[in-house]
Amino acid sequence: MKLAVLVAVLLIAGAVVAVVARRRSVDRPGPASGLDAEADANRWVVRLGGSLAGTDVRAQAGAGGSAAQSLTEAAEHLRTARAQLAEARTSDQYTQVTRTAVEGLRHVHAARTALGVDPGAQATDRTAVSGPLDHAVRVVRRSEPSRTGSRSVTAAS
Repeated sequence: MKLAVLVAVLLIAGAVVAVVARRRSVDRPGPASGLDAEADANRWVVRLGGSLAGTDVRAQAGAGGSAAQSLTEAAEHLRTARAQLAEARTSDQYTQVTRTAVEGLRHVHAARTALGVDPGAQATDRTAVSGPLDHAVRVVRRSEPSRTGSRSVTAAS
């Protein structure tokens, strides 16, 4: 009888440990997969390129002082981010690509502000690269409405 009680207690204790371990692993999601990190980094590089391409050429030509410097810095960040993206193979490397592109977007924002053009949404470290990248993607997607045809659509996470 004592043996049966001991076995039952050990089984219950094992079940409790298993449940606690499972809950902890679900509460803390692991890092984004390499493929997710690559897609996220690529998205930021494309966004930076689009931001530079979207700046009015006439405004760029007349840019002086800080606006010209910011546009130059943004273009350099785009070149660097593209080169980093071509070489990246790990999640950490893709995170660095994302940081470079976000910094370039800050320069675009500064240039557009100096030119008196609508600066649009500004990328920030908090929304772009803090925490796991999968969380950052959800935060950014919720804050960036996109337009499709004549109706407004917000990307879902």
